[in-house]
Amino acid sequence: MPPIPGSGLAKGLAVTLRTMTKRSHTAQYPEVQPQLPPRSRGVIGLFEENCTVCMLCARECPDWCIYIDSHKETMPAAAPGGRERSRNVLDRFAIDFSLCMYCGICIEVCPFDALFWSPEFEYAETDIHELTHERDKLREWMWTVPAPPALDPAAEEPKELGAARKAVEKAEAAAAAAAAAAASATPDTPEGDA
Repeated sequence: MPPIPGSGLAKGLAVTLRTMTKRSHTAQYPEVQPQLPPRSRGVIGLFEENCTVCMLCARECPDWCIYIDSHKETMPAAAPGGRERSRNVLDRFAIDFSLCMYCGICIEVCPFDALFWSPEFEYAETDIHELTHERDKLREWMWTVPAPPALDPAAEEPKELGAARKAVEKAEAAAAAAAAAAASATPDTPEGDA
């Protein structure tokens, strides 16, 4: 059976009339802040102390929007007769958010947890050159990074915590055994009686 001519127009008008009679749920944005999901992606924050200038984030970025400059410094030997060590020192860490596509690859590949998602999304600029955030600005975004969610209470305990707990219990048991052995080795008689 062929469709009735104009039935598509009638369906469209019916949808329009239904939505016109419903009350709108508009959030008055600048005055009322939106309730963002816990893992929303806004801007990337840099925890500079953890950055070792390994360049993984810059190499893996599909947009090439991360700029890193560094230099090497020679550290003196830690012990006499030891050898000097060299380490990378971060000079510049910048992210161009006009190029960034917020994929999160840089955060995932960072082996030292130096990059984090912040839910802040209000960083629009009138000049596109201002969207390149240097390390000082990225460090400021770290204050807006939320704390990680609590662990599931029904989850299995991490192996590291279990091993640490066993080591502490073993050390406490050894200390208790040593204290008991020391207490049994001392005579119970006072020194004046002998």
